Amino acid sequence: MIYTIGIDPGVSGAVAILEGKELVMVFDMPVVEVMVNKKLKRRISPEMLADELQLYVREPVVAWIERVNAMPGQGVTSMFAFGEAYGLARGVMVGMGVQCNMVTPATWKKALRLPEGKDASRALAAQLWPKHAGHFKRAKDDGRAEAALIAHWATLS
Repeated sequence: MIYTIGIDPGVSGAVAILEGKELVMVFDMPVVEVMVNKKLKRRISPEMLADELQLYVREPVVAWIERVNAMPGQGVTSMFAFGEAYGLARGVMVGMGVQCNMVTPATWKKALRLPEGKDASRALAAQLWPKHAGHFKRAKDDGRAEAALIAHWATLS
């Protein structure tokens, strides 16, 4: 059976792994605090991400990462950190030999007929995987839900 990895990049993002259509793992993006301009900032740990994925990165496996862009109103520093997180996630996948694809939020959300708002993502994820609904119950679990839905979308394509 093929593993499909869905990644919602960013320090508040998450990673989900499906085997076929079954959700087998979902976890928040592993982060560490680092000193940036004399302030502690959260950043993705590529080493911890690779460690979390080690068991699932074997043939056949494919990863889908949400393609992110700059958003109006965000500061230069936060956009740089967001782009860095996206690049680290992609780099870890490629470095582990995983076929890595990108998908825009508009593409996968439209295909799943997902209404606006993060609550819709959490509700759909809980509906698709009811025995894992606890992973999507908090408002801050939207990254988990979106990572799982990206992987789900990929299995339908």
